[in-house]
Order: sequence, then C-alpha cells, then structure tokens
Amino acid sequence: MVKKVFVSGCYDMLHSGHVAFFEEAASYGDLYVGLGSDKTILGLKGRKTINPDAERLYMVKSIRYVKDAWINSGSGIMDFEKEVLELAPDIFFVNSDGYTPAKEEFCKKHDIELIVSKRIPSPGLPERSTTQLRQICRIPYRVELCGGWMDQPFINSIYPGSCITVSIEPDIEFNYCSGMATSSRKKAIELWQSQLPAGDPVALAKTLFCVENPPGTVHVSGSQDQLGILLPGLNKLSYNNSYWPEKIESVKDEAVLNFIEKHLYLVQLPQRPENYDVFAGKNINEPSIRKLAGATGKAWNAILTQNIKDWGRYTVECFEAQLELFPGMFTDEISKILDKYRDLLYGWKLTGSGGGGYLCLISEENIPGSIQVRIRRN
Repeated sequence: MVKKVFVSGCYDMLHSGHVAFFEEAASYGDLYVGLGSDKTILGLKGRKTINPDAERLYMVKSIRYVKDAWINSGSGIMDFEKEVLELAPDIFFVNSDGYTPAKEEFCKKHDIELIVSKRIPSPGLPERSTTQLRQICRIPYRVELCGGWMDQPFINSIYPGSCITVSIEPDIEFNYCSGMATSSRKKAIELWQSQLPAGDPVALAKTLFCVENPPGTVHVSGSQDQLGILLPGLNKLSYNNSYWPEKIESVKDEAVLNFIEKHLYLVQLPQRPENYDVFAGKNINEPSIRKLAGATGKAWNAILTQNIKDWGRYTVECFEAQLELFPGMFTDEISKILDKYRDLLYGWKLTGSGGGGYLCLISEENIPGSIQVRIRRN
C-alpha cells in the first residue's frame, strides 16, 4: 500500500523551495499538507500572513505533489495534532527549521516515522526560503550567551555584573516571545523597516530602548535586547545599578566568532504557556546574583580563549544561578527535552527568560534537529 506522508507549515508567499519540499516529501508516498491558520501564525511569528487562510490553501492544493490539504484546527507549534491522529500517516516529513523535540516525541508515541528534509532544490534552481524571499528585514536577532537578568536594576543594584550577547543574521524567522529579542526587533522594524540605519549603534540602541519602554512601562525590556540587536559581533555589557551598561566590550575577532558559530546550537522548544509568569516563585538574593555575575565573567574569558569545556561549564553555572533567582524559568517538559542531549553537551541554557523559546547547547558534536546561527559582522 502507498504510504501516507504528512507535512505542516505556513506556506505563505509560496516559492520554489516549498514546491521542492513537497516534491521530496511526495517521493515517500501520498502527501497531505496541514497549514497553520492565520491566528496560529500571528501567535507564533508576531505578524500577520501576507496571504490569508483561503488563498494559501488554494495554492497548496493546486500543487500536483499534494494529494490533499487543510487548515489545522489547533494552535501553536503543535497545531496539527487532531488532524494527524485522524489521518494516521506513516511518515511525518519536516525541514531542519521545522524540527522540534515535541514533534519527535509525538511521532514516537503514535508510531509515525519522522524524516528530516535534505532541502534539495529543483535542478537548475537556487535554494529558496521564505525569509530569504521576503527580504522583509535584515534587522538581526540577538542571542544572550550568559548573564541574563543582569541588565535589570532590581538585580544589578544588589551586585554588579554583565550580560554576554551576539547579534545574529535573520537567516530564519525565530518565533515571537522566544528569548531572541523579538519584541525589540519588532519595534526596530516599526522604526526602520527593512534594515538598520547608518549611525552609532549605541545611540541607535538608546533610541530603540526609549521607544520600547515609554514612560509608565511596568516591565522594562532590558537594554541587552536593544544593544544585542544593534551591536555587531560578540559583546559584554557591564551593569551597575542602572538600566544602561556602564561599560561595553565588543569583539569582532574572526577566530572567536567562528568558534561560537561552530559550537553553538539552538533547539526549538514549545511555546511559552498562556499566562506564563517568569516571576512566580522568584527568590532575589545576593549570593545567587554574585554567582550569576561570577559565572558570566568566567564564561567571557573562556569564549575569548576558545576553551569550549570552560565555556560550557560556566554557562551551566550561569543558568543554575538564574534558576535560583527565577525557578519558574525551567519546566519538567524542558528538562525532558534537555535530557535527550546531555551526553553530547559541555553546556546549556535557555534563550531569554525561559518558559519556551530555544535551548542553547554548547557541543563539539553535531546536534540533530538543531539550528546553527550566523553572527553579524558588519
């Protein structure tokens, strides 16, 4: 019997990369496509679709490799569960950006084979992605490597410390509220549209900070987000009883940046639960803040000397200090996903304030199903 193959995605601004993906998936059997609803995509990406449900569905159904297609009824990353259980496919086909541990667990539970696309373009055509095609924005994201929370005065007024960030190229569209400074980036897009303007990046970051935190803001977005976007390369932001760093150290050394790119992996996690409160159960105390500051300083030195074992070790120490302050950052579900990779790792942490987003993993081994980033140089 012909096998049933399922794929799920947005498929907004349909392009040759989508068609090649469908062609590759259909080589395994009859292809069924579940599309994310407009509401789901708005929740995941923080933006509206270019083409609405009906139009996207019409175009996907018209592709000859597709046997049938529909709009998934669920929400979030796992919006397809109801339809997959009804279809009972033999294969769940994903691309590397669409892989998540939650999808793998779902497939194991329901005896579905999970296959990751090789992303082979049609002969004679270039490899395409929606992010590349849209060119909506060359404004970068940022990854916080260590020291998160030190940019908040209710932390750094007790003991000074630093945050370590890298500005990364928008090669993929990271999910909204995923700890990649997506809310700051959204404000940057409102200000500057498709690319960062010329000018002093620190001055531009101050402008972005003020726009994102107008008078009366209750939970101020820390300046590591705005500076992490605007400052190229690797940066250490040192705070002392202030929202703004008293010192900024920037590194653009190619060997150091290549070292980070080679050994840093991101694994997508489920979305933050609705009404998630990272402050629940918080325990603000000086010993934990000292531990956080100390681990960040040691991690910085390890990165500069390209010592992966110490980088990993002090990243874990940094994360443990964060959890002492904010135990709600980490959930049992995230712990189970991390367990899958522990034997391959020197270190790990979460992007942002936790509860969802991405796992940052430090390893010499290739991490299956992960994303590697490209640090912005210019």
